[in-house]
Amino acid sequence: MEDVIVVSSDSSSNSSSDMEIEPTEIENTSCESIVPKDNATIAEEKKKLGNDDYKAQNYQSALKFYSDAISLCPDCPTYYANRSACYMMLSNYTNALNDARTAARLDPAFEKAYVRIAKCCVAKGDIIGAEQAIKKIEELDPQSNSVNAEKSATQQLRQLEQTVQSNYDAKAYRNVVFYLDSAIKLAPACYRYRLLKGECLALLGRCDEAVDIAISVMKLDSTSADAIYVRGLCFYYTDNLEKGIKHFELALQLDPDHKKAKEMRTKSKTLKDMKENGNVLFKTGRYREAQSVYTEALKIDELNKDINSKLLYNRALVHSKLNNLRDAVADCTRVLEINDKYLKALLLRARCYNDLEKFEECVNDYEAAVQIQKTPEIKKLLRDAKFALKKSKRKDYYKILGVSRNAGEDEIKKAYRKKALVHHPDRHANSSPEERKEQELKFKEIGEAYAILSDPRKKMRYDSGQDMEEHDQADIDPSHVFRHFFQFGGGPGGQSSFNFEF
Repeated sequence: MEDVIVVSSDSSSNSSSDMEIEPTEIENTSCESIVPKDNATIAEEKKKLGNDDYKAQNYQSALKFYSDAISLCPDCPTYYANRSACYMMLSNYTNALNDARTAARLDPAFEKAYVRIAKCCVAKGDIIGAEQAIKKIEELDPQSNSVNAEKSATQQLRQLEQTVQSNYDAKAYRNVVFYLDSAIKLAPACYRYRLLKGECLALLGRCDEAVDIAISVMKLDSTSADAIYVRGLCFYYTDNLEKGIKHFELALQLDPDHKKAKEMRTKSKTLKDMKENGNVLFKTGRYREAQSVYTEALKIDELNKDINSKLLYNRALVHSKLNNLRDAVADCTRVLEINDKYLKALLLRARCYNDLEKFEECVNDYEAAVQIQKTPEIKKLLRDAKFALKKSKRKDYYKILGVSRNAGEDEIKKAYRKKALVHHPDRHANSSPEERKEQELKFKEIGEAYAILSDPRKKMRYDSGQDMEEHDQADIDPSHVFRHFFQFGGGPGGQSSFNFEF
């Protein structure tokens, strides 16, 4: 801390020989009343008290004493330099820089004032200002080592800024955040670095962190267009397009040339209009037009995951209406990759899986949905899906016979006759062992299918989804079914016997 050398003038008490003063009066009279102190003396005392508080780390108190000294002697550079140091300890680099520059203006050869300037410029990320101060110090004292740390920090900041810019241009926002953290350690008072970090965090979907940065800067500078722009980004990326647009417009009012705010305002309005237009088309049943609009809207900003997840879900709904079930599943899957708790997408995909007869996938989705929301409706859907899965694992006797579930008795008989004749083992007696085995298996399944579907009681149980007891199937002899069918009038015209024609 600099001390000002104060040369105090000799003062004498102008006593008069004809003035009588009682001894008690002399003893009780202070020196100040006899010889009042001038401003320079009082200012120096204030500075000394400020120095004491500064050493004791009582910076607020020290600040007041230095300010008092400046009020008394506004042309003394040392007082400004001391207050600058105090402001720096309080992390108020703006006021610290102002005081340091005032000190340098009052005394252009005051090296420590330029040291303060260099330190403040580094802290604020002002590389050019720091370099100019360093150059001035080197002119005053070419051998000076007082700003070696600032010189190194300035060089590091310049390199970091180049690296940050190249990564930002490449949209490598995670890298930008990483390098900005290093820059902020060197320049903790640089709003520009902090807000660029906030912007990249918003672009990465880390909007809570970005909001904190934007608000902290706005508290210090409510007119910061960059801070308001970052706040708008956070609204935009959390699906609040209206507030995002308002913030981008406010940023442009403060800075009409704010390129990023202008671009984001246009993008936000376009996305909002297309989303609303797609919704209107969907509600009015114009599904193909809605599909086209949603598809175009999804191209606007791939980073806006919140809005894109809703656009994808809406397009999945359109696909389901158009019976494009696989496309609907694909869109729902993309939604759930963005947000695995998106209940509507989960339920829609489960329904599509059910319609596609992918029952295991359907059950998995309903189980996930129940974990999110345990409503009676979802629980019932899960039970139904499990039942459908269970049914799907049974043999589909209708499919084996090649008939619909509404097939009548005669249709079932005709189908059995046709299939049994094709797959009867005797027809394949001369085939390879593998082929004979395959045909025997098919013949057995055909017999099982006919035995179940031709028995009204068993058919009713099968159609209702009940388990068919193992012995119901184990007791079925396909050859016996075949003989019984053809010998007892099962065949057309009451045919009682059958011989293959080879």
